[in-house]
Amino acid sequence: MIFQCSVKGANAIEISKGVEVLELNYQGFIIHPTLLWDQDMAVLLDAGFPGQMEDLLVALAQVGISLDQLKAVILTHQDVDHIGCLPDLIQACGQHIRVYAHTLDKPYIQGELPLLKDAHLENPPKGRVDVTLSDGEELPFCGGIRVIHTPGHTPGHISLYLSQSKTLIAGDSLYSVEGSLAGIHEPTVLDLAEARQSLQKYLDLDIETVVCYHGGISRGAVLEQLHKILS
Repeated sequence: MIFQCSVKGANAIEISKGVEVLELNYQGFIIHPTLLWDQDMAVLLDAGFPGQMEDLLVALAQVGISLDQLKAVILTHQDVDHIGCLPDLIQACGQHIRVYAHTLDKPYIQGELPLLKDAHLENPPKGRVDVTLSDGEELPFCGGIRVIHTPGHTPGHISLYLSQSKTLIAGDSLYSVEGSLAGIHEPTVLDLAEARQSLQKYLDLDIETVVCYHGGISRGAVLEQLHKILS
């Protein structure tokens, strides 16, 4: 919850064929889940705030994707604005979707432990995690998804690299402002040194586009921007 905006409703922005960045408004804040799809399935990367199911469905419909096509939800981490609609998605889709997350954040997502940053919530969203992910794992979905363990924001924070489109889904490891990477959002990081170390993993990737959950799409001289942030 970093940026305030007057945009209302839901929108979708195409990065490349089969990669769409969603724009969902929550009380004036814009967040950016990402939708991947091909002829076999659709995959949602992060699930918005609680209560955003209707907006999420509107955004999916704009892309022409139905819930029947949604086969996987990958959560970058445990924060409430990322797992919010997971219970609704599980209820709507049943067993035909599988939920993926890093093993270190799994117990928080499933409600076995209180959320690290939202322990005060009386009824936080929670849902099952079917598959736990680890650093370097390659998922064979929608052209291939590489899992990068990028702790710091939370212990089990992951980023996702889409090699086919040279896109990095950065989750909350970075935020952007007006199309440029602005760095680590320090007030929401649990371990800043670890978060900075995690960014080093991006330097070996061929990245043309970065999607930050807060701030959206950044393009152009991505590695130069990263080096500046880390200097």
